[in-house]
Amino acid sequence: QVQLVESGGGLVQAGGSLRLSCAASGGTFSNNAMGWFRQAPGKEREFVAAISRSGGSTYYADAVKGRFTISRDNAKNTVYLQMNSLKPEDTAVYYCAVQTSVVMTQERGYNYWGQGTQVTVSS
Repeated sequence: QVQLVESGGGLVQAGGSLRLSCAASGGTFSNNAMGWFRQAPGKEREFVAAISRSGGSTYYADAVKGRFTISRDNAKNTVYLQMNSLKPEDTAVYYCAVQTSVVMTQERGYNYWGQGTQVTVSS
């Protein structure tokens, strides 16, 4: 079965940067689009970014557009989320996921999820 492991989270001051990684195993990584989602305390999980199977198309939530960049390295079975100009409202647990339908920007388009990595941004 598919396994996804996120890493790279941590504590950073507002305006700082973090790079999250998601390593995939147990599936055909290059055949699926991938996405990043996040969940803040007391809130539902929300879409952050997605990338097509070849990396040619990307999608971003309005809240992160211009600050976050999603990328992938199919040779390494890894998807990344570069987060710049971080804000306190970016604080959340970040999850990567495998797309399993044509839906790109909603949780229902994904079926396999990692365990999450905590990102905390202080003001």
